[in-house]
Amino acid sequence: MRFKNKNIRAFILIIKFIWLLCIQQATLAAEAKNPAVHKAHAIAMHGQPKYPTNFTHLDYANPNASKGGAFKQAVVSSSGFDSLNPFIVKGVAAAGMAYLGGGYIYDTLLAQSYDEAFTMYGLLAESMEWPEDRSWITFNLRKNAKFHDGHPITAEDVVFTFNLLIEKGHPLYKTYYHNVKTVTALNNYSIKFEFDTKTNRELILIVGQFPILPKHYWETHDFTKTTLEFPLGSGPYKVSKVDPGRSIHYERAKDYWGQNVAVNKGHNNFDTLMFDYYREPSVAIEAIKAGKYDLRIENSAKSWATEYNISAVKEGRLIKASITDYSPAAMQSFIFNIRHGKFKDPKVREAIGYAYDFEWQNKTIFYDSYTRIDSYFAGSELAATGLPSKAELALLEPFKNQLPNELFTKPFTLPKTDGSGNVRNNLRQALRLLKQAGWQIRNKQLINAKGEPLTFEILLTQANIERIVLPFQKNLKRMGIETTIRKIDTQQYIERRNNFDFDMIIGGFPQSNSPGNEQRDYWHSSQANIKGSRNYIGIENPVVDQLISKIIQAPDRKTLIASTQALDRVLLWNHYVIPQYYLNQSRLVYWNKFGMPKQPPKYTVGLNTWWYDPTKAKKLSK
Repeated sequence: MRFKNKNIRAFILIIKFIWLLCIQQATLAAEAKNPAVHKAHAIAMHGQPKYPTNFTHLDYANPNASKGGAFKQAVVSSSGFDSLNPFIVKGVAAAGMAYLGGGYIYDTLLAQSYDEAFTMYGLLAESMEWPEDRSWITFNLRKNAKFHDGHPITAEDVVFTFNLLIEKGHPLYKTYYHNVKTVTALNNYSIKFEFDTKTNRELILIVGQFPILPKHYWETHDFTKTTLEFPLGSGPYKVSKVDPGRSIHYERAKDYWGQNVAVNKGHNNFDTLMFDYYREPSVAIEAIKAGKYDLRIENSAKSWATEYNISAVKEGRLIKASITDYSPAAMQSFIFNIRHGKFKDPKVREAIGYAYDFEWQNKTIFYDSYTRIDSYFAGSELAATGLPSKAELALLEPFKNQLPNELFTKPFTLPKTDGSGNVRNNLRQALRLLKQAGWQIRNKQLINAKGEPLTFEILLTQANIERIVLPFQKNLKRMGIETTIRKIDTQQYIERRNNFDFDMIIGGFPQSNSPGNEQRDYWHSSQANIKGSRNYIGIENPVVDQLISKIIQAPDRKTLIASTQALDRVLLWNHYVIPQYYLNQSRLVYWNKFGMPKQPPKYTVGLNTWWYDPTKAKKLSK
């Protein structure tokens, strides 16, 4: 029918428009209620995964690597180990027992690729489903996955493990998975994690990192206690031999269910992995030169320069190799415990930093091999440099009254010397800062208005670190500050560190190319008084807390970088640590009996892609 009346036609057009508008609104509402769901084999923090659905192996692994042989390494520890349970605060876990990532004997839902900034691929999980806002994720397990006793790995094991770690495990689990609201088994092979936020983008990746434990085993064992009983796992290796405090051996699980999963191809090639414990680095160095073990990661510049000038190296039987590390460097530093009143004032902490003469130390002790570390994310695009960028200022200016003025007007720099050992100018500047903070020298001793002296203890666990601390101690004494260097065994050290029972320690804060939820454990106010947290410093700073939230909620890589740089800048200007040095290389010494892929991974050494080469080994034995 054709309408001649213009008013009627206009009315019908309006009705159609309203009808279409209602349909559109209903569609949008439905989409908001049920957003599009992704289903894939991998998840990238930002962008797309490098490897497609049907990939067969990671580029830095050789899928044809031979299986067999043994690989023996050394661990330097003054007290060895006393536990095969790495998931609790108590005890010192044996080498190879990891609390995240599974270690050698446990599998995880996802496995990380080390030639991408942060991408996780399915291991126990065959596929994952998640909405665009990343407010939940469902893992669909591989039905052939099993523990070493043949028991299938089910959704029930995943839910049990998560709840066990949160309720009875190390406090870092509760911090790391703070935003997980519920974990539910949908059926025997599917598990859904729901979150209390839609802005924590990395949660769907990191909930795939914890090791999955067998419910039927731990229901009859006390999870809260240390133990040397061989645990039941599901991974590529089993514990085969333990000499408490001295050595631990792992044997390859010949019937390992996951040996043909793409992320495992070309990995886990040795039949046996062995870790021998040595009390001192010097003894461990002599042991590798004598062929007592196969590989050493050398962290001493002096030893690297002087200890391996032997015929075995010159003849190519013992290899010295430096491998470039593209990950952010760990902030190696003197760490203040600011819970103690003497270190509350940032000026005091800054002043004490003037007593550390890196240039002299690098020249006389380190053979000019190190670079002064001046960032918590050194060697990466995440490090703060120069003045704050516009993106950083947008994050920092709301807190301007809570931050040092210099943060906005000056690039952060560390005290320098000419390397001669003359630190007189630095000490003068330090004393000016101390005077501003209410300290003065009387009778060669630095005291405050109450007449209390500034003294503190530096806690160590390795004797070879003393050569780094002694010159620092000497310069502090010239400022009127008395320090004590106390060396204790590893077990005591860990216990005191976990309880924040120290004035100053030496350590590092490892970082990844994609910072996130772990930053809470390092710096957040909520962790300052949680036993076993990695907030060793005792930071309770609302600005730091807010910037951590910005990092966790960053919607893209560009925002993540700016947020991390802003956090870096705030940490530096508060002088929570005295930065020491770093090297963007891993220094390896190993006997020439191994094969390795031509293309190493970008963000790790990749020892688990090496293999035993019988031809090289035979030649070496001759």
